[in-house]
Amino acid sequence: MKKKIFLLSLTLWAYTLTVLPQTPGAGSNRLPSFAAMYNQKLFGENVFIFDPSMDMKDIQILIDTLYNRQHPRESEFSPNRYALMFKPGTYQVDLKLGYYMQILGLGKSPDDVVINGTIISKGLKNGNVTLNFWRAIENLTVVSPSGALNIWGVSQAAPLRRMHIKGDIQLHDDGWASGGFIADSKIEGTVLAGGQQQWFTRNADISKWDRGSWNIMFMGVPNAPEDRWPENQYTVLPQTSLVREKPYLVLDKSQYKISIPALQKNTAGVSWTRSGNTGSSSTLKEFYIAFPETDNALTLNKALSKGKNIFFTPGIYKLDQSMKVTRPGTLIMGVGMATLVSTNGNPVMEISDVDGVTVCGLTVDAGKIQSETLMRVGETRTGKSHEKNPILLYDIFMRVGGYGAGTTSSCLVINSNDVIVDHTWLWRADHGKEVAWDKNTSKNGLIVNGDNVTVYGLFCEHFQEYQTLWNGNGGRVYFYQSEMPYDPPTAEAFKHGSVNGYASYKVADGVTSHQAWGLGIYCVFFKAPVIVDQAIETPEAIEKDIHHKIIYWLYGGHKESIIKSIINGKGGHADVNTVKRTMK
Repeated sequence: MKKKIFLLSLTLWAYTLTVLPQTPGAGSNRLPSFAAMYNQKLFGENVFIFDPSMDMKDIQILIDTLYNRQHPRESEFSPNRYALMFKPGTYQVDLKLGYYMQILGLGKSPDDVVINGTIISKGLKNGNVTLNFWRAIENLTVVSPSGALNIWGVSQAAPLRRMHIKGDIQLHDDGWASGGFIADSKIEGTVLAGGQQQWFTRNADISKWDRGSWNIMFMGVPNAPEDRWPENQYTVLPQTSLVREKPYLVLDKSQYKISIPALQKNTAGVSWTRSGNTGSSSTLKEFYIAFPETDNALTLNKALSKGKNIFFTPGIYKLDQSMKVTRPGTLIMGVGMATLVSTNGNPVMEISDVDGVTVCGLTVDAGKIQSETLMRVGETRTGKSHEKNPILLYDIFMRVGGYGAGTTSSCLVINSNDVIVDHTWLWRADHGKEVAWDKNTSKNGLIVNGDNVTVYGLFCEHFQEYQTLWNGNGGRVYFYQSEMPYDPPTAEAFKHGSVNGYASYKVADGVTSHQAWGLGIYCVFFKAPVIVDQAIETPEAIEKDIHHKIIYWLYGGHKESIIKSIINGKGGHADVNTVKRTMK
């Protein structure tokens, strides 16, 4: 049965200003009863779908209302989750994004949805965007008015994908900024990186890139700045060796579909102007649509056992058992920063060692009961090849604490071969609720046991041992951003055996092949004079394959703390007097 979408009058939209809750809290997800008229039954109360025939003032009022609620600092750990979707057509609005907001175009091409306006993701106090996490925008064209500036002031967990921006875009808000991710996007104006400390741009067409501070990497970007590392901050690789762009939601006439781009090798520039990238699609009939109010591990596993894919609508899902993904080719997709929480010491998801599983757009939280890991890809290391049909993870954001109590030994364990991860942030919280060395405990962010695993854009921070532990052969990492933990109470607490500290990036002694480019590793040990022997630790034969490395001693740390070397005792130290070291 076709779902009717009613146009809301200006009076009804104005009414939302008084009915929609204005501050975060337990009731913040409850919308007024008339929202049921607005595609309530299809994607739930936290998804808004706009049509170009609507009054633009009405749309702007709703965007502003949600932004005003989700932008303030107190919304950083809000329970609210929202997706705003635009049908093909032209709109006169400004796109404002705060915490847990995702804006999506529903066209087959980004050019099918045209926004005459700007993108706005501004900083908090003094333009600081180092806490601007958990938001996303994709599959739109933005045409900026003359003299207007798009402000995409973000740090981690804020992907900008499949966008066509006709104008300039600023990646900061005239204050501190700490990292981000662009993929499959065309920017006709200037990208104003300013003081952005680190950034990864993959498969993009840009007219001009301006500045950026420490570790800025481009891959498959034809007009990237010149790479003169370490004299400048840029790492440039001309092509992306193997990637399939992230699946996306499309409204094809009156039918919703998930479009799945084709796997492509040795690419540069955007996928949506390139021939031969037709891919495939799935209708929503092939998906179980999940809602946070009614779904749990039992209902999700029942749907998976029937051969369904899963589409998570915005919200928080509490799972007391693992989701068991056993069917080859299963697609699991979340919108609106849908969040899965472990409540019983379980992983939220266990993926079997099968071909072509795709998981995208999910936030995963550790629970009060310690888990061994939060997501496992492959039950064990079997050696099975997935070269022709890889397992892919996109925009997976994992958290340990900050929102409340959380503990896990690790966040993500990859046992399977031939897995591609396209943008992830693994975060042991350094601020928020239940945050302390003995509270939100977690040893490692990422553990890779499989062979030929590739990660594009690995952000991994604050864990209590190795941030990243790589045990498989043939691994590749393109861009790495990592802060060591802020809070070891003593130097001894962050020491093992005779080795001072834990390297952030550890390639195990038995590994014979591994490559990485653009690694930025930073320390700020607030409580103790922590000593770290090396930021990167690898077998000696692999040192030459770890390219473009930087370590940085961040202001505010204990003045006697030190990273003694970049890699394996080589490359120089970083301390209060020599805060920055680079190595080719």
